[in-house]
Amino acid sequence: MKRDAVPALAPKTFRFTDVDQFRSAVRNLNTEFTPLVRSISVEQIILNVAGCDVNFTKSFPRIVDAQLAQGCTLIGFSMDDGVPMRFNGAERDHSALMIGGGGAAYNIVEPVERQYASIVFTPEIVDRGWPEARPVFKAFETTVEAHHMLRELVRQIINLSPIFGADEAAQASSAIKESLLAGVDAAFANAVDARWVARANSLAQFKIFRGIQAVLSDNIGRPIYSEELARQVGVSVRTLHDAVKRYRGMSLHRYLRLRRLWLVRQWLLAGADSVKACALACGFWHLGDFARSYRLQFGETPSETLAKARGRRTDDRPPPAAP
Repeated sequence: MKRDAVPALAPKTFRFTDVDQFRSAVRNLNTEFTPLVRSISVEQIILNVAGCDVNFTKSFPRIVDAQLAQGCTLIGFSMDDGVPMRFNGAERDHSALMIGGGGAAYNIVEPVERQYASIVFTPEIVDRGWPEARPVFKAFETTVEAHHMLRELVRQIINLSPIFGADEAAQASSAIKESLLAGVDAAFANAVDARWVARANSLAQFKIFRGIQAVLSDNIGRPIYSEELARQVGVSVRTLHDAVKRYRGMSLHRYLRLRRLWLVRQWLLAGADSVKACALACGFWHLGDFARSYRLQFGETPSETLAKARGRRTDDRPPPAAP
């Protein structure tokens, strides 16, 4: 990561090539993601003002699970058009606005590079007429004019020149926040009906998928298969499949196989005894197929991962999170 030195009340630019560094880049947002590419290149511009943070990000293909901290309100929207994504299980490729209150969660599948903005207000916004959005983020469509106004406002903010002195910074900061509040007000005031929004804002299947994630997290040290997973979540295997297909864009079988590949990788990065022992323990009986799948997913062979781990036992970084 490279960081550009800047004066007060001026945007800061960060660049990332490391997944774990980028994971913790946005304050008040707990994010886990699975890259859909072998290497990443991210640019993020952040302006911190009194009461809110403005973030503009050029991202990479990935699957994202995130949860907002308590005491915050997050507004997110795309800065590009015609770019496909899946938000809370609903496909879309046009402009939208998402909002989450304290503790709310969301899921996004981004198959291609994207540009998006987020505004995190602290403390949480209340009594302003904005939609209530918890425990899951909600999506809305607004008019093209209102969305473009928000985009233009963010572009002006992230290109802000350091023209304010120390005594002027507090006044400018308050004025910037007020402009952002007014822009979001206008976006919600001009919300339009869209069929896909009801699917994105549905809570029932989102709870099932969160249950799947909870069971997998509780069993992080061992593989878990479809029947046991269905029994612990309390639904049928078919319901599991539908939820995973919706929120991950892949079959239940592929999702669990991917999770087992990541489990192998975690054990190898921890300096396991052997590749074969890890593969068998994680449910891979066809070792040739396992090795090919591993290399396709991570860009290196299992043996190369293990060799690297043994060569850097003094590295304190935790292994990457499972999808």
